[in-house]
Amino acid sequence: MLLGRSFQVIGIPWPDLNDGLFYNDVVKPPDSGKSLIHFYSCKYKSSAPLEGWLQRIKNEQITIDGEVITDPETILRIGSELVYRRLPWKEPDTPFSLEILYEDDEMIALNKPSGLQVLPGGVFQQRTVLTQLQWWSSDQSFSISEELHPVPVHRLGRGTSGILLCAKTKLARTQFAAYFADGTSSVIRNSTSEEGTKRKISKIYRALVTGIIHDDEVSVDQPIGRMQYPGVAQGLYVATPSGKPACSKVNVLERDEQGEHTLVQVEIQSGRPHQIRIHLSSIGHPLLGDPLYVAGGQPNCLHSEVVNQSFAEDGGYERPMKPVPGDCGYYLHAHQLILYHPKTNEKGFLVLLKVVKIVAPLPPILRTRSEAEDFHN
Repeated sequence: MLLGRSFQVIGIPWPDLNDGLFYNDVVKPPDSGKSLIHFYSCKYKSSAPLEGWLQRIKNEQITIDGEVITDPETILRIGSELVYRRLPWKEPDTPFSLEILYEDDEMIALNKPSGLQVLPGGVFQQRTVLTQLQWWSSDQSFSISEELHPVPVHRLGRGTSGILLCAKTKLARTQFAAYFADGTSSVIRNSTSEEGTKRKISKIYRALVTGIIHDDEVSVDQPIGRMQYPGVAQGLYVATPSGKPACSKVNVLERDEQGEHTLVQVEIQSGRPHQIRIHLSSIGHPLLGDPLYVAGGQPNCLHSEVVNQSFAEDGGYERPMKPVPGDCGYYLHAHQLILYHPKTNEKGFLVLLKVVKIVAPLPPILRTRSEAEDFHN
């Protein structure tokens, strides 16, 4: 097992406003002859309603070939370059500090706090783990000869805390991509046999669920797929027979009969988005505090109106009024990660396999009673 530095904290406080965004388009033959407002309101109708795009045009946020255009009826010509500038905005309050649990020349593992998004998306364009990694690596590059470009190689939900694995090199990115493509499993052995090396990564989570799970072990193999859901442009992941295969192994750690809660450990043998939240809710035990998924692995308030059709100050839609995947409040923690180190030799073959085990300290609410006593002692 490799040993690395731990508990170093990185992170820079967020500026009040982000830098805004620029979206570029080149007019293609099918769009030649269309009006500016027709192009944006039809192609990007999920970004803003018609009135919102009119506001953006009149607010001088769109240029054609470098010239600001305020007439929404301007006719587009093939090959013209369009740029829409989204004005800077204040993103929601978000943690910024990250613990380094493990680091070497190839990889870095961070302890992500709940509430921090991993990659840019939606209202979170700057306040993400990726931004903090970029800021940190730019400082580190002054003291080393090779510039660093660490990037997350998987995602954790915004409300999920714990281990986030990041690659520093192209080699590590390639190896980790292969690991995750192959799936995850609890079986990692110190062996070079085909069976022992088939799976090269294991992810173990802690979660607190509603209700009492009576069986000590439960295997969940509910397929996960997407459905249309207002406020989620790419569709919402849910339990559905037509989805992709997914497997989770749930072990009960402690039952709270009085509070009607169960503390569980979950090993995932696939990596579908929101898998643990969906699987536990599909067996009738949603995560405690989960605002989105309810029993059956379906979203809360599915048949209710979930989008405010008025538009916000920047012309875009107001935030959905009902739960969306990025909402926090549930208790899920990526507790342990066990993997083969990605380092290879000059010929490209794996060297003598080294197993790295990384552990993220547990939040108090996800500790068993004995773990809590040990911590305080």
